[in-house]
Amino acid sequence: MKPDRAWVLLPSGRRLDLLQPDADAWTDRDLAISLSRTYRWGGHSRWELPLSVAQHSLLVLVMRQTTNALQPLSRAEALRELLHDAEEGFLCFDPISPLKPHLGEDFKTVSDRLRAAIVTRYAVQPWHGADYLLHKQADHLAAASEAFHVTGWLRQDIRDSLQIRLEPVAADPLPRLDGMQPWEPWPPRIAAALFLAKLRELTRADGDVERPGDMSAVVEREQTIRTLATSFSRLFPGQGRRTVWPLTGNSLTETYVVAEAHDGSQIAEGVVVDGQRDETGAWDFDADFTLFTTDEEILVCHGYNCHVEIQ
Repeated sequence: MKPDRAWVLLPSGRRLDLLQPDADAWTDRDLAISLSRTYRWGGHSRWELPLSVAQHSLLVLVMRQTTNALQPLSRAEALRELLHDAEEGFLCFDPISPLKPHLGEDFKTVSDRLRAAIVTRYAVQPWHGADYLLHKQADHLAAASEAFHVTGWLRQDIRDSLQIRLEPVAADPLPRLDGMQPWEPWPPRIAAALFLAKLRELTRADGDVERPGDMSAVVEREQTIRTLATSFSRLFPGQGRRTVWPLTGNSLTETYVVAEAHDGSQIAEGVVVDGQRDETGAWDFDADFTLFTTDEEILVCHGYNCHVEIQ
């Protein structure tokens, strides 16, 4: 007898039933971490680490934009690209394309249900003819490039096994991270942080994203968060004790916000270092909270008297 439930425990402590997924069952952070721990190419890599689906998703997004640079992606289009493989994070499995036809209808049903929950949760637009063809071109180009640069496949193997005729690109289109080489798989924590930052950018309520298909802003913000964590750690103990949650320099644990007084008299941005949390563990921005600002100042904000936007 087949079970009618198959739940997994997510990093947040929430449960997700893979057979009957609820679109509200996970946090954005859960999704980012899960995708950063799900590996492409069966985990095979010529580098020290395998390539995560989180990094692949960002690669496809950037490739989709660069292959049609004259027409910038909309926020909805960029979100659709970013989440094109999102269900694989909850399955913890990304099969290579020649294997998929052998996995059967039951696996496809589970995958489709998870995909439907993600589409509902993030209001992902459906694919249409020309858009889907452009997406598949970017996806195939990413796959060919990963196979060549990450796993070490020969070009002939890519053509014969994957049936991809596109030539791998030479230059890695993702931003170069400090201390890392082009095409090098990112550590899971970095992959999760950058995926989460891009997801938050594309799903912000105001929808104001200057370049939805570009990674520059989220990479710069992560660098700012790391810099602020280093600066904060150097403060004398009297100030350092003002934070209940020590900074780690990563957006998986830090909350980077822009806070503006309701009358527009003052605006500040930085990471939250103290305050009250709600029942989910998120900062309560209706109460007082403390920012360590990009000017490296400690600022107490009165939540009831300011507008806060999480970046």
